Amino acid sequence: MTYLKAFARWLLRLLYRVKVQGLEHFDQAAERVLVIANHTSFLDAVLLTVYLPDNITFAINTHMARHWWLKPWFKLVPVFPMDPTNPLSAKSLINYIKSGQTAVIFPEGRITVTGTLMKIYDGTGLVAEKSGASVIPIRIDGAQYTPFSRLRGRVRLRWFPQVSMTVLPPQRICSPEHIQGRARRQYAGKALSRIMTDMMFATSSYRATLFEALLDARRIHGSKHLIIEDTERTPLSYRRVIADSLLLGKHLKPLTDRQHPVGLLLPSMNGALLSFMALQAHGRIPALLDYTLEGDSLRELCDAAGIQSIITSKVFIRFARLSHTLATLKSRFRIIYLEDIARTMNWRDKLHSLFASYFARGIYLARSGKPSPDDTAVIVFNQQQAIHYSHANLLANRNQINVVIDFNSRDIILNALPLHNPFSLTAGTLLPLLSGLRVFFYPAENHYRIVPEISYEINATILFSTNRTLLGYAEHAHPYDFYCMRHVFTGGEQLTRQTRQQWMEKFGIRLLEGFGLPQTGPVLCTNTPINYKLNSVGQFLPGIEWRLRDQDAQGYGMLEVKGPNIAHDGWYQTGQKARLDDDGFVYLAETSRG
Repeated sequence: MTYLKAFARWLLRLLYRVKVQGLEHFDQAAERVLVIANHTSFLDAVLLTVYLPDNITFAINTHMARHWWLKPWFKLVPVFPMDPTNPLSAKSLINYIKSGQTAVIFPEGRITVTGTLMKIYDGTGLVAEKSGASVIPIRIDGAQYTPFSRLRGRVRLRWFPQVSMTVLPPQRICSPEHIQGRARRQYAGKALSRIMTDMMFATSSYRATLFEALLDARRIHGSKHLIIEDTERTPLSYRRVIADSLLLGKHLKPLTDRQHPVGLLLPSMNGALLSFMALQAHGRIPALLDYTLEGDSLRELCDAAGIQSIITSKVFIRFARLSHTLATLKSRFRIIYLEDIARTMNWRDKLHSLFASYFARGIYLARSGKPSPDDTAVIVFNQQQAIHYSHANLLANRNQINVVIDFNSRDIILNALPLHNPFSLTAGTLLPLLSGLRVFFYPAENHYRIVPEISYEINATILFSTNRTLLGYAEHAHPYDFYCMRHVFTGGEQLTRQTRQQWMEKFGIRLLEGFGLPQTGPVLCTNTPINYKLNSVGQFLPGIEWRLRDQDAQGYGMLEVKGPNIAHDGWYQTGQKARLDDDGFVYLAETSRG
């Protein structure tokens, strides 16, 4: 068996360049060990068998145990058939682990068909709790992109992607003594689910820059994968986005500098995103300007942020009737029109940029000044305050959302929120761009008849919006306009009962309310399809610490938070009064709603 494992390791390392981290955590575990892992593909059991210490037993679904092609594997590795619907199976496994054995189990009970965690069975948590075992979480990543996964049609499959396994420190599940029976089983299941969710985020990569993350997304999803589209109806692939960003950035570089942020006065359109990434590619800091503000207010914000140049569009200025605002800004700042830059580009420039896109990582490192993940990536404004998001802030929040929501590359996000809105920037723009989801930009969220019609036309599946806007859509849309919609997320203001009921009655869609602030990346917590409670704003995203100050008799206290997504060192005082129930769902006090 030792020689067979050595050969298998060599072969896996050759084919999949397997990287394993954290095996030393097995030395920290007690005598009884329960290994839990996410289930990405049929390769998972092979990977765990080959790289984990000897004498492990796999607890597998009895249905899977009947497959003939698994019989040879059963002769090499001890197997414990387990029926998740039979309580006696769980009891037998508990006694087996108590005897000092190490068991491996996939708490989802099946290979993922969404790309993220599936339902976590309560029985696995109860096994961990009643056996007194040290729970060792293991994250398997990369195997979901092989043909041995069940994600065909949802992600780009390839034969030999790089695969990694990350072993986290052991943990224990201990339920309070007063909880017994079914409540104890549910408590243990929820505790295990939190361990799995935290594992997925803790092992995700957010210590990078936005442009590096864009290049990584191209590698995973393919250069030809169409990723953004707007009302011009010309969808752009990763190759085009990267090539056009390098081309536009090359022309913007002599008009800007690294010492001063560059204002973006643009609507949610392809041009705005390309301008944003063009500045990222060349080490410039975009500052997203709210074009609904008066000219004097915008000028004061730009002065305070140190902005010297503003990028905008002549067509947009006419469309939004911002001539007076622009006249106010012209007297103080350099105005750069995208149309003027486009006229200076010739076919040689475009051909060169397309060629350069194949070597984009090296070009980025040479032109950008090699920014750190902790450097400012973008500036947004909340009233008169400039908020500096680092690259790590934005990528952390994007990963936190990705862990708890089942997004996939079949999804089409309809984003009608303005780009200067932090919710639009993170959830509606960066999340799809960096995760292989197609996003359609529309420049006016309050076009209550047009936006639903576009949703119907493009088969949109994800929508981010606000209560007021969703109510407008419900009043003007056709009942079938959102027929393809899987998830609708709302934040920024309290979701009213009227809006919730109208969407359920007219479209049959359950609205998912969340909460966050501009300083928090912005999402702090959200309801999800798998974890939802009426009138709450959901559970905190993984990686976020929280505490309540000066709690009253009802349990409400001033909420303070800390985490990698928060553009603030240490504990951040949200100014919101909140309470949490026993399941970790957050409820905001009505008097503190923003």
